[in-house]
Amino acid sequence: MSRIGIIMGSDSDVGQMSKAADILEEFDIEYEMQIISAHREPDELIEWCRGAWDRGIRVIIAGAGMAAALPGMCAALFSGPVIGVPLSGSVLDGQDSLYSILQMPPGVPVATVAINGAKNAGLLAAQILSAGEGDKALEIAERLKEYRKEMKDGVSKKNARLQEKGYKVFLEERK
Repeated sequence: MSRIGIIMGSDSDVGQMSKAADILEEFDIEYEMQIISAHREPDELIEWCRGAWDRGIRVIIAGAGMAAALPGMCAALFSGPVIGVPLSGSVLDGQDSLYSILQMPPGVPVATVAINGAKNAGLLAAQILSAGEGDKALEIAERLKEYRKEMKDGVSKKNARLQEKGYKVFLEERK
């Protein structure tokens, strides 16, 4: 059983991080979601990360704002892939967390998506699982292909509507 761990340091992060959960549900990938603060609950974070592999977690998605210690701590404690999601909400609107997550020291990598990019983190986690062995990996790979086809078809339909109606009507209909 391959699962994804979604972790964030505050309840204020749930709205953004739920976008990763939505994608995982769309791909029928099991996950667990936790609020554990790296700064206020270090012992709980250590326990959760160190036990993650035994619970079937193969990828961790860690969302953090401001100092953004959580993704790096997860990467230090978990031997599998960690995807960091920098979250906005600070004075620097997420740039501080983006740089904190990007600038990990050698030997402790954290894949990093865009600020508030939890949806892409969910997709990246699905892609990582699809590279594995077995029926579930193949199933996820097929769902990813279908997802991309649906995105392509959606853009084609929007373009056809733009061509048919012109940009003024197109923009008005989008309101």
